[in-house]
Amino acid sequence: MIGRRLAMAVPLVVVVSLTVFALAAASPFDPLDAYLGAHGDGFTEAQRAQLRSQLGLDRHWLGVWWSWFGDLWHGELGESRTYHQPVVEVLAERLPWTLLLGLLGAVLAIVFAFALGAWAGLRRGRTADRIISATAVVLQSIPPFALALGAVVVFASTLRWFPASGLTDPGAGVEVASTIRHIALPAVLLGSTQLPWLVLGLRETVARGLDGDAVKGARARGLPSRVIAFRHVLPVSIAPFLTLCGARLPELVVGATVIETIFSWPGLGSATVEAARALDFPLLAILTVLITAVVLLGNLAADAAGVLIDPRIDADG
Repeated sequence: MIGRRLAMAVPLVVVVSLTVFALAAASPFDPLDAYLGAHGDGFTEAQRAQLRSQLGLDRHWLGVWWSWFGDLWHGELGESRTYHQPVVEVLAERLPWTLLLGLLGAVLAIVFAFALGAWAGLRRGRTADRIISATAVVLQSIPPFALALGAVVVFASTLRWFPASGLTDPGAGVEVASTIRHIALPAVLLGSTQLPWLVLGLRETVARGLDGDAVKGARARGLPSRVIAFRHVLPVSIAPFLTLCGARLPELVVGATVIETIFSWPGLGSATVEAARALDFPLLAILTVLITAVVLLGNLAADAAGVLIDPRIDADG
């Protein structure tokens, strides 16, 4: 299964990178304007044409992609026009903070989703089930950016429990205590964007498990409800739950981009937004490829874990 998935991932990543360059070339925005910024009005048309040629902005997108792919094959990621530094340095500076935020958000979502989803499923039709399910449906209907902006207004601006943006306090260095205070609210919000579907999915799986023949047989033998729940229902619900977690990875990546942008978090999500605005081909392409690879590997890891946990699952034939 792992070999087949990895073999399929290579052409998919190539197609994704091609699509990025094609869509960026079709954009109505001029990357030269983004590169020059506020100084663009001081250049004549001849100077702009010369600069456009020097930056390679007058080339066809397919040729630009081929050059980028050739450099990537030799380990050269190019120069970011947005940050005026090598792409490798941009990744080295921002990737750890994105991983930290993403892992915290994912862990919070998985832990709380498993607890709430299992609780609701085991008590289906009761008050706890109705409250948890209704809350999950309402939370799912709120767009991530609206949820994040509302949290900033309430918890950062009004109550002042958490900082509104950034990695550390203004003028201060990176410290553990300061980073924890700044990442707490973004991590909780990122986890909250993934919580509803995970809760509802596990709740449905557990509820179906309660109607299974094995559970009916256990009840007929007089086994306690606690034993039925923890030995018969929840163990067989873990594999579908892990598969659902893997399927939600694209949404986690999108949510991280939104959260990073709103909270000015110095990660790859906000860098992706800036690169897209400026049509920064080298940076935008490698970020898109990395995001695609993370999603594919995450789905593969979730499916592999499901096969290991439950041998009844067919590993892709």
